[in-house]
Amino acid sequence: MESPQHAIKKADEALLAELGYKQEFKRAFTPLEVFGIAFSIIGLLPSIASVLFYAVPNGGPASMVWGWAVASLFILCVGMSMAELASAAPTSGGLYFWTHSLSSPRCRNLLAWIVGYSNTIGSIASVASIDWGCAVQIMAAVSIGSGQTFTATSAQTFGVYVAIVLSHAVICCLGTAVLARLQTVYVVLNMCLCLAVIIGLPAATPKENMNSASYALGNFTNLNGWPDGYAFILSFLAPSWTIGAFDSSVHISEESSNAATAVPWAIVCAIAIAGILGWAINVSLAFCMGTDVNSLLNSPVGQPMAQIFFNSFGQNGTLALWSMVVLAQYMMGSSMVLASSRQTFAFARDGALPFSSYLYRMNGFTKTPVNTVWFVAAVSIIFGLLSFAGSQAINAIFSLSVTALYIAYTIPVVARFAFKNNFKPGPFNLGIFSFPVAAIAVSYMFIMDIVFFFPTTPQTDVANMNYTVVVLGGILILSIIWYYFPVYGGVHWFTGPVSNIEKLSEENASSIRGSEEKNVQVDIGEAAVGV
Repeated sequence: MESPQHAIKKADEALLAELGYKQEFKRAFTPLEVFGIAFSIIGLLPSIASVLFYAVPNGGPASMVWGWAVASLFILCVGMSMAELASAAPTSGGLYFWTHSLSSPRCRNLLAWIVGYSNTIGSIASVASIDWGCAVQIMAAVSIGSGQTFTATSAQTFGVYVAIVLSHAVICCLGTAVLARLQTVYVVLNMCLCLAVIIGLPAATPKENMNSASYALGNFTNLNGWPDGYAFILSFLAPSWTIGAFDSSVHISEESSNAATAVPWAIVCAIAIAGILGWAINVSLAFCMGTDVNSLLNSPVGQPMAQIFFNSFGQNGTLALWSMVVLAQYMMGSSMVLASSRQTFAFARDGALPFSSYLYRMNGFTKTPVNTVWFVAAVSIIFGLLSFAGSQAINAIFSLSVTALYIAYTIPVVARFAFKNNFKPGPFNLGIFSFPVAAIAVSYMFIMDIVFFFPTTPQTDVANMNYTVVVLGGILILSIIWYYFPVYGGVHWFTGPVSNIEKLSEENASSIRGSEEKNVQVDIGEAAVGV
């Protein structure tokens, strides 16, 4: 008698074959480990540390607490809409595959092209922003250890950043089984850090630094000059970046066991747990941060959260806890390189990236796409060069990762409802709530994409401009120019997802699905192989 594990494996391979792809990866990720990669990339405490400088000057404690709560609900809607699509067609290409399958034949190729590039840019920018945040945190630790006499230069921070990116590339060249097992370690460490701050920080904070409930939950400090309502919305970048890149679970669909169920639930659970724990962390910080907001932002440590820890735990306690924060941030980066390399591999598999024939190669020894791993690392290092243009320029990679990914998230969700298609849901299905949840998700992402293109303050100059629109707009414009380029452009040869196997006969595919996994249902639009 066939074991359940073997039956699930065969069902996964049959489902992938119907979507047009052969099984090239080893399916080594259990459902818990699929959740682990999404949750480890979210990171929570180290992520909040990386982007706290967005929330603190745009509303202070009130934005930290209530901005997080409001944004988390909207992000959960985004995740649920994506989870439905992931359940119907779990493939590494995910978003651009869904876009092509659900869109009108008149525009499906162009939309899939745009989504593929936005997703690739956004995922690589996520790598860059996570690793840059890690480099800044390491330099903050050095500053704390020196008695706050050391202040890192841009060149020093960039050097540490390059070392982090390269080390992540080495880790992500390892075999799939090793990478899968690491996710459980990441989840445990993140949970422990969350509890340490939620419980330990209030216990250690001196009474003079403890804030009243009215201050922690109601004080609104606007330092950047935008109207209060708009400043509150700007603070959403902190939760939007932190609870972001959850499409990472989609990009390892072809390495996941029982992907049609494991991937969507990983997305939803990671967002929900992050929303709750993240809110608790922000409440703890708001009660323990003191009232001198300017001192947190202008601290020689260069990290508002590190300064809060220093005020509460002292030098030695802060260094001990901060080292764990840095380690968790480092783990986030390795998980993000893993997910980004899989998205890049999938897009190269369909011939859409420059040097696709080189990028679409599987290493014979590790059975991982080593070439795409190093491609992601190289582009991430190029993004890091923005640090030499000023602090606002490098900070643009945080908003770039959100805006680019939101473009990639929005289009397939809209395509599902805007175009005539034959979408049939998988095991994860919202039923009658699908459309209202999708409408909320799309509206939120559309508004956030506009908001995050604006500079930090209304009075700005060249040094303090938000360069997100320049970087993202420039890359997307170049990709569209290449698409329409005479003779050689994608319009002449790009036809969307390309099958790399011979299409299964309908009878054989139906037989395999019926006997191995009756609960798997996939018929996503016009997702016939070779469309």
